[in-house]
Amino acid sequence: MLNHDVNRGFRNRIAQGGALLLPGAANALAARIIEDLGFEAVYLSGAGLTNTYLGMPDLAFVSLPEIAQHTATIRDATDLPIVVDADNGFGNALNVRHTIRTLERAGASAIQLEDQKTPKRCGHFSGKEVVPLAEARSRIKAAVDARQDANTLIVARTDARATDGYTEALDRAAAFVEDGADITFVEAPQSVEELAGIPKALPGTPQIVNLVVGGKTPILDLAELDGMGFKLVLYANVALQSAVYGMQKALGQLREQGRMDESGPLAGFLERQRVVRKDFFDDLEKHYAF
Repeated sequence: MLNHDVNRGFRNRIAQGGALLLPGAANALAARIIEDLGFEAVYLSGAGLTNTYLGMPDLAFVSLPEIAQHTATIRDATDLPIVVDADNGFGNALNVRHTIRTLERAGASAIQLEDQKTPKRCGHFSGKEVVPLAEARSRIKAAVDARQDANTLIVARTDARATDGYTEALDRAAAFVEDGADITFVEAPQSVEELAGIPKALPGTPQIVNLVVGGKTPILDLAELDGMGFKLVLYANVALQSAVYGMQKALGQLREQGRMDESGPLAGFLERQRVVRKDFFDDLEKHYAF
């Protein structure tokens, strides 16, 4: 499912607008809430998908078919542009080509690839390893060549800050721009000074900053990050972490009190139906009644 108009609009928004808040969704329900609240795009988080779908940590347990399935499900649930975390592309350049084609058909507006070795790890975990630069560059070149819509964005992430230092991470990001990446993503800078230096070192190319609550990168306001020159401010798992907290809160109360009603810490029945557009499907059912 190639979404030419959505993809073109997303590319233009990034090029012409200020910093865009990009919340992560691990499933279609989270994507529905993100759209309902007025955000402009949604990010399918590999970590969030692994945590919610498998109940496991972000250590390369999800497969390409699983990511594609969830991309297609989110595409059916929202009209927002979807940025899809494709980990390290699931292999060499040929695998990357297949990954891009698969996720583009599933409805991705942008596809993120990273330079980690297999098995990859969450960007804010310790123990990461990156592939040699030549191999990383081959992935980006293959991704750029594989897309069928020129407005499908290729996001090139490097995790080299943790393994080879800040300067190497900037050098890798610059190389990815030479290879045709539309957006670069230096993962896990560790100070305000490092954050500020990323857009300065990579002028003319949109940058993602990933703010992980409890992670290694300092949390700054959207306006400050916009002033630094970042175009996408990613909160990949705020929805997930708040869902974990909410479930613990509500289920803990249920366990302690032995009952739950609408005064409890949960959305009401009607609000739940509104979020999943029950009225829309009721109207469809009436339209097709015989």
